[in-house]
Parts: sequence; structure tokens; C-alpha cells
Amino acid sequence: MRRICFTLVAGLLAFAGAAAQAQNSANADICAAENDPTVAPMQRINACTALIEAAKDAPGPELSKLLTSRGSTYWLIAKNSQAREDLDRAIALDANNARAFRERANLYRSIGRVDRALADANEAVRLDPKSAEGFDVRGNVFNNNRQFDRAIDDYSEALRLDPKSAQTFMDRGVAYYFKNDYQAAIKDYDESIRLRPGRARAFTNRGAAYKKLGRRELALADESEAIRLDPAEPVNFDNRGLSYEENGDYDRAIIDFNEAIRLRPQANFLTNRGDSYNHKSDYDRAISDYDRALALDPGFYLALYNRGVAYHAKGNVDRAIADFEQALRVNPRLDEAAEMLAKAREERDRRVAAGGKDELPTFDCDTAKLAVEKAICSDPELTRLDREINAAYRAAINRLKPAAARRLREQQRGFVLKRNKAFGNPDYQFRRELERRLAALKDAGGN
Repeated sequence: MRRICFTLVAGLLAFAGAAAQAQNSANADICAAENDPTVAPMQRINACTALIEAAKDAPGPELSKLLTSRGSTYWLIAKNSQAREDLDRAIALDANNARAFRERANLYRSIGRVDRALADANEAVRLDPKSAEGFDVRGNVFNNNRQFDRAIDDYSEALRLDPKSAQTFMDRGVAYYFKNDYQAAIKDYDESIRLRPGRARAFTNRGAAYKKLGRRELALADESEAIRLDPAEPVNFDNRGLSYEENGDYDRAIIDFNEAIRLRPQANFLTNRGDSYNHKSDYDRAISDYDRALALDPGFYLALYNRGVAYHAKGNVDRAIADFEQALRVNPRLDEAAEMLAKAREERDRRVAAGGKDELPTFDCDTAKLAVEKAICSDPELTRLDREINAAYRAAINRLKPAAARRLREQQRGFVLKRNKAFGNPDYQFRRELERRLAALKDAGGN
């Protein structure tokens, strides 16, 4: 939430000619236009600079206001050193400039200097206790420091002073979200959207809260609206892709992840797409995405863990173990990696005991509960067929186009369900059905 707090330097225009007065007046309008999206930040900075140079002999408070405007604009474009220099000068010229303290609090918060940010925010509130923005800025500092109750108190005071601030409703919604009070968060996001319906981020945030409550259709609707409002923001596509993935709609998820990656190829987007390929049993593509994610961020433990899962599914136990071990070195509290590592090591030990041959089925015989699985584990020929069916299925999935691959996955699930249900029936010829399925999969894969 940013408000225009600019006063033209008193007396400045009295010493200039008509042309200079006109230019200074135009510069004053541009320097003050902080809420005008049609004015570029550098245009604003240049206008403020011209006024600052012309006002070098002006009274301290007047020059302080100009420096504050320029410093806040520098901060918006991440020129933090220039922003701090201007804001420091502004405060030195006028220790009662509450806005300069607010803007410097924003700067310190953005670079992780929470202690300095809080000191400046406190001073801003002390100097101008009727400013809603001061409480909002301090609420943001508390939010960053995970002091959510104190943040909510400040946001509530800001809303008492300015009940029409869409930004403050959204800020308070974020605090409620991180307190796990998703209903309260949604209520604030609703109000933010009512006050400012065209802002994509409010829909993004509300969609995240709906997702936490398990209301997936509402989450998808908000994520789609965020994309409509801001199609250049990759996070919006990534969020919707994750929702599709949770719903088991992996093809739609991949389409959204593709767009997120096109807009900004970063490790978490690549990992999310890899997860969808993993769910589709397209392990080679999944591994390729995890490889790209780790090239961008070698310490991204989720990519390491999930790549290990893909290698394990492909039967490459040694590579899986290496990835699980590395994931645990990065994040020792990743319980899933510890469990998979133990399982993979047991499988490796059994293979070593079996002479290093691939004589095991595609599942863990030690935990097998179904009669059909126990039968496969006890018969080397059935074990061989089980492994060949699995290999042929993976090969076919990787070769087929998406629509055909979907049909094959449905057929495979149907085959497994029928196999499990029919096993033990005197009329069910188990080995022959396995051989028929293997031949069908080889035909589907073009072998």
C-alpha cells in the first residue's frame, strides 16, 4: 500500500522563468505519480532528481520529501544502495519525516534486516499514529518475522484508519493464512477482491487457502482467474498445475508447468513437471526434468528425492540410493527419503544375495499380502513375466502419444484389477494371461 505524500517545494517556482516553471511543474507531477502505472520508475526518478538539484538550497523538510520520493522509487526497482542513501539523507534533513521512516522500514525488511525495519516502523507509527500505512508497514515487518498475531493487530488498526485498503485486507489475509486460519484468510481475500477486483495476487492467495481446506474446484477457479488477470506470471501456472496434479490430471498439469517453465525456467517448476511425468510412469522424462532442476539448484532436495523415486521405479537401485543419500545430506529430516533409502538398500542386499541377478519381481515380496503377489514371488517364471510386463509397459508409455498413453494406462489398471480378482479361480489361466498381456504391451509399444 503506497500513498502519494508529496508537496511541491515551496517557493521553488518563484525563482524560475516561465519555461522553467512549466518544466518544474511537470517534474513535480511525475515525481509525485507513484501510483500511476503509466509513469515508468526511471522517468519518476529523473523528474525527482531534477527537482532535487533545483531545490538544493530549499528548507530541509521540503528537500527531505523529494529525497523520500526518489528513494522509495529506487527501492521499487531494487536499487537498494541508492534508495538507502536517499532515505538516510531524507531522515537526516527532517527527523519528523514519518514517510521516510516507513520507506526505509520497507527497504530493511526486503533485505532481511528485520531489527532495523522494526525500529524504523515503530518510529513511523510514533511520528504519525493516524497513518494507516505506518501500521501496515509494521504489520509487514511482524509478518516477515512470523509474529502473526502482532501483524494482525497492526493490520486491523490500519483497517480501522482506512477501511477501504484492498492491500491491507490482503496483507492480513496472508497473516491469517500462515496462522492456519484459512477461513479468516478467505474472508479478508474476499474483501480485498471486492475493493480491487482486478488484482491477480488476491485470487492466487485465495486459491491457496481454498486448497488448504480441500476445496479444489474453488481453488482451480481462482487460479484460472489469476492466470487470466496476469498471464505473464509463471507462479500462477505453477499453482494451477499443482492443483491439476493433485486431481490426477497429469496431462493438464504438464501443460501448465510447460508454460511456467517457458516464462521462467526455475528448479521448482521443473521438479513439479517431473513429478507429473513420474506419476505417468514416464520416468525418463521425469529424470530429465530433475536433472535440469538440479543443474539450476544442486541443493534442491525435493528434486534429488523425486529423482531417486524415478530411478527406483526404473529398477536402478544404485542410482536411487545415491539420490536418497544426497537428499538426506541436504535435509536430514526428510523422512520419506529415509524410508525409501532403507527399502532400496534392502532390495540391493537381496539382489546381492541372489547373485546379483534380476530375479526379483517389481514389488517387495517381504511385504506382499495378495495371493497373486505371493504366487509371483514363489515362481521364477512368473517373476520373469512380471518384470517383462513392467518393462514393456514403461517402454510403450514412453513411445505413445498422450491420448494413446492415457488409454494404455487405463487398460493396464484394468488388467491388474482383473488379475487380482480372478486369481485363484479354477477357470483363470494365470500364466497364459500374463503371456497375453506381455504380447499386447509389446505390440502397443511397437516392438
